[in-house]
Amino acid sequence: MAVAVRGGRGGGSALRNFFSYRIFVSAMFTLLFLATLSALFSSHHDSTTGNAYVHRSFVARSSNPLKTRLGLIHKQANDHIALVNAYAAYARKLKLEISKQLKMFEDLAQNFSDLQSKENYRTNLFDTDGPLDDDSLKQFEKEVKDKVKFTRLLIADSKESYDNQLKIQKLKDTIFAVNELFVKAKKNGHFASLIAAKSTPKSLHCLAMRLMEERISHPEKYRDEDPEPEFEDPTLYHYAIFSDNVIAVSVVVNSVIKNAEEPWKHVFHVVTDRMNLAAMKVWFKMRPIQQAHIEIKSIEDFTFLTSSYVPVLKQLESAKLQNFYFQNNAENATKDVNNMKFKNPKYLSMLNHLRFYLPEMYPTLHRILFLDDDVVVQKDLTALWTIDLDGKVNGAVETCFGSFHRYAQYLNFSHPLVREKFNPKACAWAFGMNIFDLDAWRREKCTEQYHYWQNLNEDRTLWKLGTLPAGLMTFYSKTKSLDKSWHVLGLGYNPSVSMDEIHKAAVIHYNGDMKPWLDIALNQYKELWTKYIDSEMEFVQMCNFGV
Repeated sequence: MAVAVRGGRGGGSALRNFFSYRIFVSAMFTLLFLATLSALFSSHHDSTTGNAYVHRSFVARSSNPLKTRLGLIHKQANDHIALVNAYAAYARKLKLEISKQLKMFEDLAQNFSDLQSKENYRTNLFDTDGPLDDDSLKQFEKEVKDKVKFTRLLIADSKESYDNQLKIQKLKDTIFAVNELFVKAKKNGHFASLIAAKSTPKSLHCLAMRLMEERISHPEKYRDEDPEPEFEDPTLYHYAIFSDNVIAVSVVVNSVIKNAEEPWKHVFHVVTDRMNLAAMKVWFKMRPIQQAHIEIKSIEDFTFLTSSYVPVLKQLESAKLQNFYFQNNAENATKDVNNMKFKNPKYLSMLNHLRFYLPEMYPTLHRILFLDDDVVVQKDLTALWTIDLDGKVNGAVETCFGSFHRYAQYLNFSHPLVREKFNPKACAWAFGMNIFDLDAWRREKCTEQYHYWQNLNEDRTLWKLGTLPAGLMTFYSKTKSLDKSWHVLGLGYNPSVSMDEIHKAAVIHYNGDMKPWLDIALNQYKELWTKYIDSEMEFVQMCNFGV
C-alpha cells in the first residue's frame, strides 16, 4: 500500500495529494497505539464495572439495531477515552508547563467513564436483557457526542504542543522571520552608519565657515608668505598629510609635536582641496605650531596633476564613470549597502590618490612619512627615518592574521592578470602610517606601476574601491614589514582593541566609519583623540565642538 501511495498513478496520485508517506506511517502507528490503549481500557473498564456481559451481548445480538447503535456509541466513547489518556500520558512524559491541559484530559477520561456508569444508563442500556430504552439511548448518544466534540476541540487546540514536526516547523518559521528582520535591521543600520560617516558634522562645517569668514574679514593678516627653506631640507623629518578636515589635521600635527623630542626638526606638508585651502591656512596662522614648520597647499598647486597624466582624473572625465559614481540611485542604494559603499565618489578623490605622487610632489626629499588624517601620534617618530628598509620602497605594518587580510580579500583573483602577478595568500599591510623611501620609489618607478594598474581597472574588474588595493599592487614585494607597535588600527570600527596595545602604540588609527569627530565614534577611544584638540581656540568653542 505504501508503494501504491508513493509510486502509483490514477487513484494513487489523488492519495499522494492528500497524504505523504510520513503521515501514512504515523497514522498507522497511531491507530495501533490507540487500539492497544482501547483494549487495555476496555479490559479495565469491564473488570471495574462488570460490563463483560454488555460486550458479549453486542456480539450475540448484533442483529438488534438499537444494540448495534449502542455498541458503536460505546466504542466511540472508549476510543476517545484512550485518546485523551494518551495525550495526558505524553504531557506527563514531556513535563510540559500545561498542568491545566493535563487536568482537562484526565477529567475528560473520567467523564467518559462516569457517563457509562450512570445508573440510568446501566439500568436501561447496559444491564438489561430486554429491549433498550430509546429515550435513554438518544440521551446517552447526545452526551457522548457532546463530549467527543469537546475532546476534539481540546486536542485540536493543544495538538501543537505534542506534534514535534509541527513544533519544529513553527520554530523554523519563527527563526526565518526573525532572521529576515535582523538582516533588514542590519542593512538599515549599515546604511545609516554610512550616511553618518560620510556626512559633515554641523560643528565641523561651522568651524570651516568661521575660518573662511575670518579670512575674508581680515585679508591683510593672511597674506601668503615665502616658502621656508626647511620645506625642502632633506635632513629634517618630513610628513605628508592630505585632507579637507581642518580639525583632524590639527590633531595629527599637535599629537606629533607634543610627543616629539626635537619639534623644530619636523616639517608638515599639508595638502587640501581648493574649497578648504583658506580655512586650513587661517587655522595654522591663528594657532601656529611652536617651532615646527607647516606648508599648506592645494591640489591645484601641483600643476603636473592633469588628466593627461593622472589616470583617476582621466577616468573622471568618462561619462560612464560619472554615471556610475554620481547618478542618483538612492532607492537602489538602500537595497544594496555594499553598492552604495562601492559608489562613494571619495574613492576617486585626488586627496586619496595623492599618496602615489609623493616623489614628484617633493623632489628634494629622500624619505617622507605619510599619515592619514584619522590618526593620533603618541610617541616620538624620528626612529622611522633611520629604519633599514632593505632597499624596499614602503615601510608599513602588516594586518594579516590567519586567513584574514590577505591579498585575496582585496583583489579579484578570477582576473587572469591578477592571478598571474600576485599571490592570493600574500599578507596585506595598512595605509595610514607609511615611511616611504622616495629614492627607492624613483628607482623602482612605482608611480608608473600605479598608473598601469589604475588604467587597467577603469571598469573595476581588478578591485572594487579604494586606494589600498592599488597600493598592494604597486608596492607588491617592495614593502618592508614594521613592528606592529608602530601602528595600531581598528579604533574606528572595533570596540575590542586592547587598551594595553593602544597605550604601547606609536600611532593609533581610527580607520573605519566611526571617526572620532563624529557622534557615532566609539566612546572608549574618543578621549585619546580629543585631548589633542586645541579647545582654547575661539572658533572651536563657538562651534560647540563637544570636546
